Amino acid sequence: MTMRLEYDLLGKMDVPADAYYGIQTLRAAQNFSVTGVPISHFPDLIVALAMVKAAAARTNQALNLIPENKAEAIVGACEELIIGNYHDQFIVDVIQGGAGTSTNMNANEVIANIGLELMGHQKGEYQYLHPNDDVNCCQSTNDAYPTAACLGIQYAAENFIPSLASLKGALEEKGREFSHILKMGRTQLQDAVPMTLGQEFDAFAVNLGEDIDRIREACTLLCEVNLGGTAIGTGINTPAGYASLAVANLAELSAKPFVPASNLVEATSDMGAFVFFSGILKRLAIKLSKMSNDLRLLSSGPRTGLGEIQLPAMQPGSSIMPGKVNPVIPEAMNQTAYQVMASDMAVSLAAEAGQLQLNAMEPMIIYNLLNSLKMLTQACEMMEHRCIKGIKANEETCAAHVENSIGIITALVPHIGYANASRIANTALHSGNTVKALIIEEALLSEDEVNQLLSPENMVAPALIA
Repeated sequence: MTMRLEYDLLGKMDVPADAYYGIQTLRAAQNFSVTGVPISHFPDLIVALAMVKAAAARTNQALNLIPENKAEAIVGACEELIIGNYHDQFIVDVIQGGAGTSTNMNANEVIANIGLELMGHQKGEYQYLHPNDDVNCCQSTNDAYPTAACLGIQYAAENFIPSLASLKGALEEKGREFSHILKMGRTQLQDAVPMTLGQEFDAFAVNLGEDIDRIREACTLLCEVNLGGTAIGTGINTPAGYASLAVANLAELSAKPFVPASNLVEATSDMGAFVFFSGILKRLAIKLSKMSNDLRLLSSGPRTGLGEIQLPAMQPGSSIMPGKVNPVIPEAMNQTAYQVMASDMAVSLAAEAGQLQLNAMEPMIIYNLLNSLKMLTQACEMMEHRCIKGIKANEETCAAHVENSIGIITALVPHIGYANASRIANTALHSGNTVKALIIEEALLSEDEVNQLLSPENMVAPALIA
């Protein structure tokens, strides 16, 4: 392999001649092999890093800190990254020591070497365009990296929200399809009162839909950034006005309403917005897991369990039991949700571990948030297309459960009294007779009255008759 020689603080090292990354990236790749997941696994983060670097270059040119030709080369290189080129050059593991310095330098070196080629020079000829002096001008990892994270997470959220909204829509469609099917509602796994299967699926849809707005609200907190604060938020090595102009340029490039944090020192050390965003994802994960549990219960059996719905058969369920089909899609969603919940704990611990003016654990926070969004996006698409859309109702089973349930007597309490209702329920439980038959037998109500009171429209909504 042809190599080029590069130098840094620790000495010299051979770098592959065709690589757009440089010596600091290569050292980091050798130092950190934790997850096996490189930065390139999260394209949104690379795009966000490129936008931060482009905004900085525009600002530096406007303030006469770098010449026009260097600024144009940096912006041109960033544009290549924004459209998806050269992402394979981001080779550093997402979990790394140094508070994200390795990620920042990976971006600086790749942008510098792309820019050098745009200027007609060779990779590694940093005397013409330097990763630190030019690409990283007026920046520190401590402001560029978290600012890019704020933008990358928003882009990842924008990819996720349509998947969640589409899943919500599929549940709403099932709600309409099943709106006429009467079934028993249950509390504490015991028969409660009747409802429709459509109401059950409508509730799933509303439950998930609430968090679409919560995610959008959480994104607004990520629009207050510390760009221009450099090392600890004091703005050392920047001229007056740099922060506001750099953030304005980033807002224009990204089409996001970025504003400078009111206190850059506080913003450099605080992880509150990331913690809040993680909490929203955990809340949603809990909801998705609970829904998956319900679907598994409703489809259980199918002959010896609830069996009220039939999930689409996606694969054989056993290597030993012929004919067995398992609820593999809800199970996969459960496991996704557990991982997101665990990631929220990791984010919480990392945020708490910050010391004084910086949180060195930011890479772990950013990795977990981006990974959770990626997993949730894919899991929601899986759930919609491989489960929800193919669900069928077992109408006869639902009807039989209602007919045999003691819970329907709740609808008759206002008409026969609680004491009579309790006695009839107990008799039905021990005799095997239906509530309806016992009420008519004791002449507590006529058959027509019972039929009217136990009609679906009177049992699944406020009563239509007194």
